[in-house]
Amino acid sequence: MQNKENGNKRPCYYCFKSKKYDNIIWFIPISTKIDKYKKVYNNKIEKQLKLGKKISVDTLVFGKVANTFSAFLIQNMFPVTKQYVENQYLKNKVPIRVSNRLQTEIIYKANKVLNLYKHGMKNIIFPNIDRILEQLLKDI
Repeated sequence: MQNKENGNKRPCYYCFKSKKYDNIIWFIPISTKIDKYKKVYNNKIEKQLKLGKKISVDTLVFGKVANTFSAFLIQNMFPVTKQYVENQYLKNKVPIRVSNRLQTEIIYKANKVLNLYKHGMKNIIFPNIDRILEQLLKDI
């Protein structure tokens, strides 16, 4: 993703290690555009209600990062290897972390979405993660 903040070391991501591949890290973009993603979230709920489905939105998670309410965009997640990681996000030289509860929710939903993707629901994640993963594994 492009840096839209004029050199302020953005965008920021939540990262977790792949269960399947030792060298792969999953990146989930973080956005502070809450109004935009709340609309997306609410539209998904409305669509599920109209279809009579059980309400479940796993592609977006909301929570605090560095005291800022943010959206975790699981729908935009993608794989990387360590060579593409520039640095850890620091604030006042302290690594930024999310709460254990939020971390658990993000990883649970991300793995659920990856499982749905693996079983044929390819439109649940926007990036072409098959192509990215294939290239990364080729480069290892």
